[in-house]
Amino acid sequence: MWDERYSGTEFAFGKEPNDFLRETFEQIPTGGHVLCLAEGEGRNAVFLAQQGYNVTAMDMSEVGLIKATQLAKDRGVTITTQVADLADYPFGTNKWDAIVSIWAHVPDALRHHMHAQIVTALKPNGVFIVEAYTKAQLEADAVGGPPASQIERFGSLENLQSELVALKEIIGIERLRMVSEGKRHQGLSAVVQFVGKKESIE
Repeated sequence: MWDERYSGTEFAFGKEPNDFLRETFEQIPTGGHVLCLAEGEGRNAVFLAQQGYNVTAMDMSEVGLIKATQLAKDRGVTITTQVADLADYPFGTNKWDAIVSIWAHVPDALRHHMHAQIVTALKPNGVFIVEAYTKAQLEADAVGGPPASQIERFGSLENLQSELVALKEIIGIERLRMVSEGKRHQGLSAVVQFVGKKESIE
C-alpha cells in the first residue's frame, strides 16, 4: 500500500516538516544522531539534516525512501535510509540522541514492543518526539489518521505516559490543531503531542 501511495511524483504529505517537530527539534542535543520512524518520503528527516543532525530515515517503503534521498539531495543535505519493518527493526542500545515518530500509527502489541526498545535505544539526555492522531480524529472534520476499523492504531497520551515512564515528560498534551501536510493530512485535527527525555545518570 505504501509503495503505491508514494509512487507518484507528488509528495503525499508534502515536502515541509511536521509543525510539532519544527517547534520541538531544538530539544535534540546539537549535532546528534536522530532516527525517524516510518519516515516515508523524508520531509522530516531532511529538515533535521538541514539543522545539522545526523539522520537515519527508516520505512517499510523503498519507494518512499528513494524519494527521501532525492529530496535530501535537492535540499543539499545527506540522510541515511533503511528499508525495514518496525516489527523487527533493531533499535540498538544507547544509540540515538533522538527518535522521532510522526504519524507512525501501529497496533497495540507493536506499540508496546516499540516503546520498550525506544527507552533502551536512546542515549542519556536523548529525546523521543511524537505526534499522532487520537481517536477523537474520527469525529473531526479533517483528513488524516487510521480508519475506524483500525481504532487500536490511534495514539493517546495515556498510553505514552504509561509505556514511557522511564522518560521524563517534557511535553504531553492531547489537543485540536490545524494540520496542512499535502493532500493526506488536512484540517482541524485531533492529535497527541509528546516529548520525553531519557535523563542522564550522575
